[in-house]
Order: sequence, then structure tokens, then C-alpha cells
Amino acid sequence: FNCILMIFIGFIFSAFYLFKPKPITLSFLPYFGKDSLVINKNYFSEIIRDSVSIQSLRFYLSDINLIKNGRKIYQVKNQHNLIDISKKLQVKLFTKSELEFDSIQFDFGVDSLSQVSGAMGGDLDPLKGMYWSWQSGYINFKLEGKSNICNTRNHVFQFHIGGYIFPYNTIQHIILPVQNKTNINIKLNIKKLLSQIDLKNVNQVMSPSEKSVEISKQFANFFSIE
Repeated sequence: FNCILMIFIGFIFSAFYLFKPKPITLSFLPYFGKDSLVINKNYFSEIIRDSVSIQSLRFYLSDINLIKNGRKIYQVKNQHNLIDISKKLQVKLFTKSELEFDSIQFDFGVDSLSQVSGAMGGDLDPLKGMYWSWQSGYINFKLEGKSNICNTRNHVFQFHIGGYIFPYNTIQHIILPVQNKTNINIKLNIKKLLSQIDLKNVNQVMSPSEKSVEISKQFANFFSIE
């Protein structure tokens, strides 16, 4: 009897792990054109006819939704993920059951409700270096690097894009079609983003402004599914 009981218990545990839904992993893969992006490596840009190196790339991801036929079937609320090219490039979604979906939607930045709630812990901790002040709020996207075309000290460029109050609201809603249901690789083409910026004349954006809004409108264009 004991032997039969042990076999039965083993079967139950095996079935549990076999049919337990696997987490959906979002992996962000930074690129410069066709090349994987490596910190401090020089890449040539045909647009500016000069080399570019990236020193820092960080951004916030929030309000993740899984979509099926235009309808939300799964939503992650009140969770903000700070994606950092040098530390964290993945987000895991833990669903209670297997889901069929055809697209993923998320906010690129920190929503206005969280902004007015004040600085919080976790990835929203001000010590993460992505918070300006209660008035200006969080930096949604931070890109820093170097290019000889920049007429700045040490040829650096700095784009700290944020703002949540009209007319400088920079949060962007991104929606991407997907096919792989458990491992979703999302490419970020930084070369494509920089090609929309006149680095020679625009190389520092450090506060909410018209230029911040202008740059934020390009965010949707440099995402794609691998």
C-alpha cells in the first residue's frame, strides 16, 4: 500500500510541475544597427559619419498587458521595472494559467499616478539615479554616450527623457505583435533612435521640455520583436 501511495504522490507532483504554466520572459536586447550593443564600444554611424559609443542605457517599463484580438487578457499593475543594459535586461510574468495572446503592450516610462504618489522603493527608489524631484518626477529613459561630433566636454551626449505634466508628458504606450509565447525577445535599436536626433546640435536634454517630448515620440520606432 505504501508503495502504491508513494507512486501516486509522485504522479501528482510530476503532473503539477508538468502542467504548471511557465513564466513568460521578456528579454530586452540592445543593438546598434545589426550589431549587439556593448557598453563603451565604438560603432560607426553613417548618418553622422562618425563613431558613437554608449556608456549608459536605462529605462522604465510599466503596466504590462497581454492582448488577444485587441482585448486585454492579462495585466501587471503597479509594477515598475528598471531595465539597465549593464545589470537587468529581463522581466518575468507569472500567469496562473497558459494564455494565448497575439501582442504585448506596455508603458515606456512611469505613469502619472505613480509620479504624484512620490518616490517609492524597489526600482523606483531615488537611489537608482532615475528620479529628478517631486516636481519633475522620474526619468523615463536615460541614454548617455560619446561622439566626436558633439561639441561638448569630452564629446559626451546625455538624454534624460522624462516629464508627466502637460504639455511635457513623455510616457509612451508601446504595442508589439508576438509569436513566441514564453520567451519574447524585444530588440532596441539605439542606432535607429540616434538617427532621428541631430547630435551635432542636440546633445543634452536634461529636463522636461519640448525636445523631451519630441524624442519620446521616437521610442516606439526602435522596438521590434526578434
